[in-house]
Amino acid sequence: MQTTLIAPRPLDVLDLPDDLDGRTGVNRATGRRQITADDDLAAVRAWLARVADTRTTFENYRKEAERLLLWSIVQLGKPLSSLTHEDLLVYQRFLADPQPRARWVATGRKFARDDPRWRPFHGPLAATSQRQAMVIINALFSWLVGAGYLAGNPLSLSRQRARRAAPRVTRFLGRDLWQEVKAYIDSLPRETDRERERYWRARWLFTLLYLGGLRISEVSGNSMGHFFCRRDADGHERWWLQVLGKGDVERLVPASAEMMVELGRYRRERGLSVLPTPHEDTPLVLPLGKSTKPLTRSALHTIVKDIFAGAAGKLRLRGDEYVVRAAQLERASAHWLRHSAGSHMADGDIDLRLIRDNLGHASLTTTSLYLHADDDQRHQQTEEKHRMDW
Repeated sequence: MQTTLIAPRPLDVLDLPDDLDGRTGVNRATGRRQITADDDLAAVRAWLARVADTRTTFENYRKEAERLLLWSIVQLGKPLSSLTHEDLLVYQRFLADPQPRARWVATGRKFARDDPRWRPFHGPLAATSQRQAMVIINALFSWLVGAGYLAGNPLSLSRQRARRAAPRVTRFLGRDLWQEVKAYIDSLPRETDRERERYWRARWLFTLLYLGGLRISEVSGNSMGHFFCRRDADGHERWWLQVLGKGDVERLVPASAEMMVELGRYRRERGLSVLPTPHEDTPLVLPLGKSTKPLTRSALHTIVKDIFAGAAGKLRLRGDEYVVRAAQLERASAHWLRHSAGSHMADGDIDLRLIRDNLGHASLTTTSLYLHADDDQRHQQTEEKHRMDW
């Protein structure tokens, strides 16, 4: 007879009945495993152990894995490793309104995880939170498949449909629109010192976002002292930018000769030496005036949005046939430049493995376990095929 649990308990103290621990789950893989876990709880803990040193990521991942595991055993009475695609469609609806409320939703203030009044939810999840939950759950299933623990990912079909429904082409700039943006930046006034400072800052920021494929948070959170030079096997000097990015993951971004020229111009306009010194704490992008405090993500977003809005305004002046393109520019954000960088690099026939390493993109992380691109080759191809051409 199947055993069911009456109430959910936190993952750290959870003890599953034998018939719900997943040892005989219908989705269990039969081949060789890459982890030692024999049951679902141990498998989930192995997945979480990867991010244990990054508190925010760990807590978010634990929360979503915990909710799904508890829902599976408490609500459905079946192990996580027996969940089907249809089960997960039901779970998505459950996230919008966890019922019965007394079982799943905490009342009043937030309770500690060892408090008997603890519950996995604090109310229904908003649409954006539901999507984020399913993204994390998909990552969990994909990892368990890669680890040889599960035979397949029951979310894979849903993920494909979602990708077709929201084509990525809407979130990057084609080369024609990108030329319009650069032309607008080059048209900015430079009569006064402040106007010159604003022009060179915009030019450098867009160079950094596009040539480096950086996230706005990476521009805000890193300094010029992270540029460094080293010689390749042929004795050529190559500059790099060491970036601390999303999830506190470090990566090396090729700083092409073109990028270094723009950096030197920007630094010279700010009264700095052409090249940065090691460990220099000057922010990658500076405020106007004499302040040397890093610009916030919000301030950087505002600069980018203002440039897009200005370029869109100039497009509209050309006539009705430019209205659609202008509207696309008005929707654009700093992250569009990252997508544009990746798309234009791919169009330029840069090896996809090199693009992966340049952008440090999360969706390609597992590929890096099996593919390795030579850093000097990555630098050379990026410099030759991915350019600003001011």
